[in-house]
Amino acid sequence: MALQVIVGAGPVGQGVARLLADRGERVRLVSRRGGGPEHPGIERVAADATDPRLAELAQGAAAIYNCANPAYHRWATDWPPIAAALLAVAERSGAVLATTGNLYGYGPVDGPITESAPLRPNGVKGRVRARMWQDALAAHEAGRVRVTEVRGSDYLGAGAQTIFTLLAMPKVLAGKRASVPADLDAPHSWTYVGDVARTLVAAAADERAWGRPWHVPGQPPVSIRALAARLAELAGAPAPRLASMPPALLWLGGLFDPTARELRETAYQFRRLFVLDSSAATATFGIEPTGLDTALRQTAGLALAVSR
Repeated sequence: MALQVIVGAGPVGQGVARLLADRGERVRLVSRRGGGPEHPGIERVAADATDPRLAELAQGAAAIYNCANPAYHRWATDWPPIAAALLAVAERSGAVLATTGNLYGYGPVDGPITESAPLRPNGVKGRVRARMWQDALAAHEAGRVRVTEVRGSDYLGAGAQTIFTLLAMPKVLAGKRASVPADLDAPHSWTYVGDVARTLVAAAADERAWGRPWHVPGQPPVSIRALAARLAELAGAPAPRLASMPPALLWLGGLFDPTARELRETAYQFRRLFVLDSSAATATFGIEPTGLDTALRQTAGLALAVSR
């Protein structure tokens, strides 16, 4: 089996590593701390994504999976050198570069977001992500490298960190009141981290996927209120008590907390309908999304045996 190199040992990177190792691939998982799953088929290496050693570590690889995730408030400074380094390593090694993306580059969109929507970012983080893809695509179109990008919405699953998992979920499980900077009833698409990994693996290995982005298959959109209610049912917790945090309060919180400050840019995603169209990936790769109950149970660490 050909070598597969994953950069980043977060929830998606670990998921990709397990999928590949379980099917017998040679897997090398590279992260700053050398972490990741303890698996006989996974070689864990401690190295930064911009480390010159990465070229040697990726020599002979069939694919490089960019699953890195810099600190949220450092995207503008940390992402450009990481993206440039991985693109250069992919070009030098001849490996396919499959990048874990998101929806920031589109900016606000009226109606369901498809892969053909133009990139019109409304802030710094969106411009960073858009530029990463534009640079990769330009290299692909010049025949220097083969690239693809897999984009998901806000994550559900073990280790996911979103407005819902950070602000709503702990309060719901504890039976306490939660304040969330969102329209609690706006339809919102959610993406299960395991489905991100499945889509990345499929896209990296399928030449039909190269040279374009793909949206991760997901369940129909669910509002934060409905998601919280279902989580409470699964956990046997009291009915959720939710309140919509005023925009001014989020703005004020940003004066003291860098993560809250960064959330201002993408607040539109939770203040209005935010729906992802992922039909292309389902039709092309045959990937069906994981059920919402399973995703919620894994997000909250609940037993899967009684999942409905």
